[in-house]
Amino acid sequence: MTVAHLKAARPCIGRLAAGRALAGAALLAAVATLPWLSGSDPARTVLRARSADLDPTPAQLDAVREQLGLDEGPLAHLVHWLGGLPRGDAGVSWVSGAPVMPQVGAALSVSLTLMLGAFAVTALVAGLVCVRTVLLGSRRRLRRDRAGAAAAVLASLPKFLLASVLATVCGVWWGWFPPSGWEGPQSMVLPSLALGIPSGAVLGGMLDQALPAAFHEPWARTAYAVGLPPGRIARNALRRTLPGLLPQLLPTVVSLVGGAVAVEQIFNIPGLGRLSLEAAVAQDLPVLQTATFALILLGVSAGVVIRALRLALLGRPLRDGALPALHRPALTVPRSLRRITFGCALALIALVTVGLLRDPLQVDTAARLLPPSVDHPLGTDALGRDLLARLGHGALRTAGVALAVTAVSVVTGLLLGMAPRASAGPTEVMATLPAVLAGLLVAGVTGPSVWGAASAVCGVAWSPYAAQTAALLEQERASGHIAASVALGADRLHLLRRHLLPAIVPAVVRNALLRLPTTVLVLASLGFLGLGEQPPTPEWGRLLSENQPYAELAPWTVLGPAAALVVLSVLAVTGSVLGRGKDE
Repeated sequence: MTVAHLKAARPCIGRLAAGRALAGAALLAAVATLPWLSGSDPARTVLRARSADLDPTPAQLDAVREQLGLDEGPLAHLVHWLGGLPRGDAGVSWVSGAPVMPQVGAALSVSLTLMLGAFAVTALVAGLVCVRTVLLGSRRRLRRDRAGAAAAVLASLPKFLLASVLATVCGVWWGWFPPSGWEGPQSMVLPSLALGIPSGAVLGGMLDQALPAAFHEPWARTAYAVGLPPGRIARNALRRTLPGLLPQLLPTVVSLVGGAVAVEQIFNIPGLGRLSLEAAVAQDLPVLQTATFALILLGVSAGVVIRALRLALLGRPLRDGALPALHRPALTVPRSLRRITFGCALALIALVTVGLLRDPLQVDTAARLLPPSVDHPLGTDALGRDLLARLGHGALRTAGVALAVTAVSVVTGLLLGMAPRASAGPTEVMATLPAVLAGLLVAGVTGPSVWGAASAVCGVAWSPYAAQTAALLEQERASGHIAASVALGADRLHLLRRHLLPAIVPAVVRNALLRLPTTVLVLASLGFLGLGEQPPTPEWGRLLSENQPYAELAPWTVLGPAAALVVLSVLAVTGSVLGRGKDE
């Protein structure tokens, strides 16, 4: 790198560091106000967490307020907590009275170990998803587009449901691995699979959609013509496409640590996500602040490493503005893809039509957990309610809210990603915030509601799209045709409309479609905690959460909602493929 490049990079590095510091401070300040925002008495919540006393006396509440200094307000507590960090003192737990730092350190070490195992599964699944494209592309045989149905199916699998199935089948029935606890390397196999399979499908689907553009570049045609081995061509194609995918590793890595709450609870793993949720529910502020601070440090560190790796892969062409632009070719769409899309659409229409003709709220205790039959085609739940009726009535609400959240998140991510220097810090920090914690903060202001939960998810779900937009924007700006357009007098609006947005928006939309089932499940998790959609309203994600305890006894109670999510995901992905390809 030249001296001029180093001088130009210093202000950029300073702005990135300042953005990270400001975003981290804002998040910690918001977390510090949680006990006062919740609308409940923090002393009563802490006292119940300590002793499960359902009716504490006023004297007990006053003693807890005086002991914890609750009358001093959140600012004093935040300043006191920050003052102890340089000495390695994060205070003591409001609930247990034990020092906080050893608790968070132990939970973080467990979560990092689990993250490594889950990340290995993620990389393996991502490789399996795109192996066909790599093999055909490196041999100049890639002529037909892929439906992406396999990636969509795996990406739509609920992690908590997959964890329950793995714990029951591989842990209890077959006895291959421990079904719960954290005792050794064997204990991390099943939770790593539950976390890594859906994450790997999302990343693999994105990489699979990006690889054809690299294999159709002039260098790939020349390399094949001169007889270079397919393995070398594949490695260079991966090097061209991975920089656009690497920013997606940040939310993936952080979600494997802080967002693995449900999986940690099912397998009884003492990780950081579970500790954060328990501290948030009990309003144990010192533990919650320290866990959030650890997640912020992890997110920022991962962001720095990922950015350095991207720059190393792209190399000098990025710095010199000589990076060829990646443009996906119009591959032939197989006829089977139309049949898959039509079948998924027909299945959803039939589900909604037949389900709307039934009563989703009728309770029949004599018909609890009935298997599928003529009277109840999908069976009944634990209260004897018809599952087909609840799926049909919940379809439009589930899809509508999820699509609205996804649209808002995509637009927000695009807008912020277009200003990468200003948004890099907030993107890294917000990627560390679990949606459950965001839901608690929003519910403290607006109260529990479906739109409050949607706002909370929007507040954190934009970060993957902003990271992807910033990465693609940086690569597109460094391409030769952008420099030529500027030399010919193109203004910023022309560049945005004719070059930048057409290169960025399709990839971001495909990413959003793959993440659509995840949005449904995150909204369901907030509803399950009383922060979102409230019972008895039928909603697909909530149906999964409510029926998950009965998955072993009555598997049909979760198979119906899970299958509906899979069909919705496949329909969204295959529909997007049909929209960009050419007929066979």
